[in-house]
Amino acid sequence: MAFDSPSTTHRSIPADFYTPGYRIVGKVMVPSSGLMGLVNDQTTSFMEIVDARLARAHMPSKLVDRYEVVRVVKSQIFAIALTRREDMGPQALARGGYVRLSEYPLRLATPVYELQGTLEWAGRFDFSTIMVEGQRDFIPLYGATLTAILIPALKVESPAVLFNRSQVDLLALNSQRVEE
Repeated sequence: MAFDSPSTTHRSIPADFYTPGYRIVGKVMVPSSGLMGLVNDQTTSFMEIVDARLARAHMPSKLVDRYEVVRVVKSQIFAIALTRREDMGPQALARGGYVRLSEYPLRLATPVYELQGTLEWAGRFDFSTIMVEGQRDFIPLYGATLTAILIPALKVESPAVLFNRSQVDLLALNSQRVEE
């Protein structure tokens, strides 16, 4: 059993976690850097979700089981939906620093889920920079809607969603959408 240093403060936040096969509703203990700090911590590849309720992705409203603690591999998480934008963590961390941001409404898809929302990014939009540069695997999307591609009944609206950029299949800017 490991003990955190006494100066480190942790708090519990509620979140919905989406993996290839499950929706997990529970709470995570996050440091002062918030959920962004926890999921983008390169020193560990897993995390614990407490008071976890599991539902299969194809039956999102049917509870399968409940556990005191569920351990998940971070790389297998497609997205994490939050009930409050503030739970993301300090704005400097969520945004990647103190910079002027541009807002990019977009749609992105993973093998299982689609997300629509607004990406806040410093400078001009550059797909390769967003997808490969930097240390963080999870990127925030604001005012987001998550939908399961094959199960439209699974539709979640959230003020903030973290998506796993290593799981992204496509990303399209709404400003480049062709109207018919």
